[in-house]
Amino acid sequence: MTRSLVIKCTTGPDENAERCSQALTVAATAVAAGVTVSLWLTGDAVWLGVPGRAEAVVLEGAASFASLRDAVLALGTLTVCTQCAQRRGLEQVDLLEGIRIAGAPTFVEECLAEGAQALVY
Repeated sequence: MTRSLVIKCTTGPDENAERCSQALTVAATAVAAGVTVSLWLTGDAVWLGVPGRAEAVVLEGAASFASLRDAVLALGTLTVCTQCAQRRGLEQVDLLEGIRIAGAPTFVEECLAEGAQALVY
């Protein structure tokens, strides 16, 4: 059985940069280790999917939010929550290439897949 990791980041860097950084760090570390990773950006974390937003975040002692996001995007799946995007006026064209918009049914399906482990930050 292949294990997968579904990570939901529920806060943006303006609200709680440390928690946001933890989600990104765990996701990037897991994909670097060869784990199948699906990172979900919800709430104000959706802004990390917009070009230039993650690049502007600086958290002392933490890796670059943009480099962590890009590592996940290169080797895993990165998803922005449908409702969260809509509430912020974001559409697919506003996001980095490769990021998808999906909702709760897709999240639940991923979390319930055989061998999946879900983490929420």
